[in-house]
Amino acid sequence: METKTVIQELRIKHGMSQEELAGKLFVTRQAVSRWETGETTPNTDTLKLLSELFGVSINTLLGSPAKLICQCCGMPLEDGIISHEKDGTLNRDYCKWCYADGKYMYSSIDDLIEVCVKNMTSAEHTENEVREYLKATLPQLDYWKRYEQLSDGGEFERFKQTLIDEINALQIEGMPKLDKLNALVGSFVNLPYRLPNGSCVKFLDDSTTYLGNQLESEFGGKRCFGVLANMEFILVCTYEEGGKDPELVLYKKR
Repeated sequence: METKTVIQELRIKHGMSQEELAGKLFVTRQAVSRWETGETTPNTDTLKLLSELFGVSINTLLGSPAKLICQCCGMPLEDGIISHEKDGTLNRDYCKWCYADGKYMYSSIDDLIEVCVKNMTSAEHTENEVREYLKATLPQLDYWKRYEQLSDGGEFERFKQTLIDEINALQIEGMPKLDKLNALVGSFVNLPYRLPNGSCVKFLDDSTTYLGNQLESEFGGKRCFGVLANMEFILVCTYEEGGKDPELVLYKKR
């Protein structure tokens, strides 16, 4: 798709006139018109503004001429999974599982491999094949090449350990000891919990990245525990396979 078509479709999708879009970009309506007819193309600074305004990558605005991948896990970067900085601006180098609110989610390549293996193993690719592929591929990505430069000196890992200690101190019956927290995007774990009055409520933001894990119940059976947390709260629930029939065990403000 050409840039002129991309800009026009995004403008219409967001319910803007050419004049309204021009006002947000500090250009004339005629400039927007020329972009949409293909007479001219926005300059680099304007492309950055368009990218932030519409929440898409510059590659998308240019018709996706090149494939972007997360420089931590190697996942292809589509517009919906590009990470954000604390101020809401896009960080086009990472997916939202690996980088969120100005924080890198992984300080151990081995931990990342374990998470990826669970999601990538399939009938076409065995666990061993996926593991070997990741061991060869991840060290070539920019984050791991520059880990010493980009890392926060272990600050985030210390925060995760504090959360783990707080969660284990709750001593929830039937829940085994937690030893690891992974990055989980809200839209994948935002389960609806039924209240005593019959209504359902969700506690999470679909677009936010949380820390969490799934644990098998010590009671056995089909249900398992789900743990989610961030700087503001700790949530513990139980559910069946695929998040079915969720029940809230604990929601605690920190």
